[in-house]
Amino acid sequence: MQIIPAIDIIDGKCVRLTQGDYAQKTIYNENPLEVAKAFEDAGIKRLHLVDLDGAKAGVVKNWKVLESIALHTKLVIDFGGGIKTDQDVALVFERGASLATIGSIAVANPELFLNWVSTYGAQAFFLGADVKDNLIAVNGWLKTSDISINDFIGGYMNQGVTNIFCTDVTKDGRLEGPSTVLYESLLSIFPQLKLVASGGVSSLQDLETLAGIGCAGAIVGKAIYENRISLKALQQFNA
Repeated sequence: MQIIPAIDIIDGKCVRLTQGDYAQKTIYNENPLEVAKAFEDAGIKRLHLVDLDGAKAGVVKNWKVLESIALHTKLVIDFGGGIKTDQDVALVFERGASLATIGSIAVANPELFLNWVSTYGAQAFFLGADVKDNLIAVNGWLKTSDISINDFIGGYMNQGVTNIFCTDVTKDGRLEGPSTVLYESLLSIFPQLKLVASGGVSSLQDLETLAGIGCAGAIVGKAIYENRISLKALQQFNA
């Protein structure tokens, strides 16, 4: 199972939110590149980079942070937040992202997203499925759609999209453990899914559990920044 640390960006700084609430913000480092280099030095290969300013504004904002990390590390970066147009997608790839992270647009405008998949290939995208009560949540988790998680994932898998991360929004940032039951259910229904768990990881035991049920990866954020999990301990997953 691949460990994918998260760096969330507001005003060019590394922060974490609780349950996506901008009012519950903690600044962990003024220099995201410094954080990314520490991950790389620990043997980490992937990075989940989130432009929270972009997500709020609906347009990519922190592309300079992406460019800096891409230039000065060898991390495979997925970048998301504010990707709404063809120009946004092109910018993200031009500035060094290996994958574009797509969320709400895949719910609001499936035709546009599938055009991008046709243009760049399904492997160029990391699709986020944010879930609340088994329904897809959108717009920074402020709204719940009428689309079930199973229909959402099944529909896009039929289009060749298999790199998908799933966040239970009730778990994110709370350090109370991941949604193991939800992930087990999805993996039993979609055995070909390269499912990345996101939200709630609080300990090494959580990661071992996720690996045991067959998750392809796990996004880890606050647990690292709050020193619940050391970078050294993560090396066992990168061996």
